[in-house]
Amino acid sequence: MTDRERLKQIILELSYEKRKVTLASGRESDFYFDGKQTTLHAEGGLLVGKLFYEAIRDVEGVHGVGGITLGADPIATATSIAAYLDGRPMHAFIIRKEPKGHGTGQWLEGRKNLPPGSKVVIVEDVVTTGGSSMKAVRRAEEEGLVVLGIVALVDREEGGRENIEAEGVWLRSIFTKSQLVA
Repeated sequence: MTDRERLKQIILELSYEKRKVTLASGRESDFYFDGKQTTLHAEGGLLVGKLFYEAIRDVEGVHGVGGITLGADPIATATSIAAYLDGRPMHAFIIRKEPKGHGTGQWLEGRKNLPPGSKVVIVEDVVTTGGSSMKAVRRAEEEGLVVLGIVALVDREEGGRENIEAEGVWLRSIFTKSQLVA
């Protein structure tokens, strides 16, 4: 079994639920991908790191990977470790939902590893409309980083890719909804 096939199994076992939910986008859906159940799983996290790294290995000059807390945190860390093990260090970073309430008041954790002008890739667990992804892109750019693109664990195929690409940013996904469930 390939890493991709095994990760698909884990996603379907732990992260996919057929039930009514309201998504971050405000939309209602009859299914849900809880990506954190997979990315925080020991084997799932390892496979996520390997496959996210494979998805960006051909991108020149990536210094860092990260996104908005909480969904991006384990993905960024796992991808950073996978890249390092391949001899290509990519530091992880975390974008806060609000600036730190004390001390430096910073939005971005991991800043000392990524000076202004550093090239980064935004990582996400699930993309629906692309709104959260583009929020991460804008915040990273406001912090002086150069965003090269976005990688998601699951693209729900509900307009996110089109919205993101309309902003001039590429999106790669490890899986689309149709690759996971018929």
